[in-house]
Amino acid sequence: MNHQPRPLAPCSLAIVGATGAVGVEFLHCLAARNFPVGKLKLLASHRSAGKTLPFKGQSLTVEALTEDSFAGVDIALFSAGGETSKKYAPIAVKAGAVVVDNSSAFRMDADVPLVVPEVNAKEIGAHQGIIANPNCAAIISMMPLWPIHQHNRITRVQLATYQAASGAGAAAMEELSDSTRAYLAGQDYAPKVLPHPYAFNLFSHNTKIDPVTGYNDEEIKVMREARKIFGDPDLRISATCIRVPVLRAHAVAISFECERPITEHEARAMIAKAPGVKLVDDRANNLFPMPKDASGKDEILVGRIRQDLSDPSGRTIALFVAGDQLLKGAALNAVQIAEHLVKTQ
Repeated sequence: MNHQPRPLAPCSLAIVGATGAVGVEFLHCLAARNFPVGKLKLLASHRSAGKTLPFKGQSLTVEALTEDSFAGVDIALFSAGGETSKKYAPIAVKAGAVVVDNSSAFRMDADVPLVVPEVNAKEIGAHQGIIANPNCAAIISMMPLWPIHQHNRITRVQLATYQAASGAGAAAMEELSDSTRAYLAGQDYAPKVLPHPYAFNLFSHNTKIDPVTGYNDEEIKVMREARKIFGDPDLRISATCIRVPVLRAHAVAISFECERPITEHEARAMIAKAPGVKLVDDRANNLFPMPKDASGKDEILVGRIRQDLSDPSGRTIALFVAGDQLLKGAALNAVQIAEHLVKTQ
């Protein structure tokens, strides 16, 4: 990752959930982007207290998260699950910190900005102590659509996600690796983290199904959050979320309809100029976005841009994207929000 140093004032930072997959990526992002860390506190559960994590040549000790953890903290990056956020985020705010929360706890709260900096950074200034990081699939899906939406309003989106193990945390990533080794060795492996066998298999996202609509919680999150990120409550959107046997980096097949006719060339040109995305659209060599290429990258890869032949009006475009769930889908997006906070202090 290539980044220019940012001339930002040092601040006191805390990471809640520091030993998890996203917590570790927080540390990588802060170091790679030369974030102006004055003091850094690593916080996690009592069972993780005492562990050490590397940061810029140092070995930092993880502390147990308590109600007294946030004294003197300017910004707290949370990635420890919704229940932890609901309990400790208000405590952090009361202690004077601004919380950037990676859980779903506050995303749909009308008083909490839901931010993708390349899309709606202006919302950061409206925070009342908590800023929500959107769902990873929502971030990865909406990033390439925003530049088009600004010029030719998108009225309808249909998407299908191919979500990696990283979205379910480090334990799910380990289960995919272990079950794959077992499968190749001809051994039985009983899933412990996910509800179905993971090696050489895919299945509907492992969240609760609404018995009335048939949509699962992940799909509902993506749909609701997309409307809030775009500031468009009338956006018609439907999602199908699938867990696939990929370690990290989600992919999404998207078809979107605009108010006015749009050509694939127009869509490609707008996406190519957008921040945070990279075109990978080589028809001659059948080279398009892949999770293996998106893993470890800041940018969302976008390709397979084509006119949707099922729409004779010429208002619908289909495309395919891939993005690192742990980076732009989680840690990187939160660190970018923190950068905006420091710039405005």
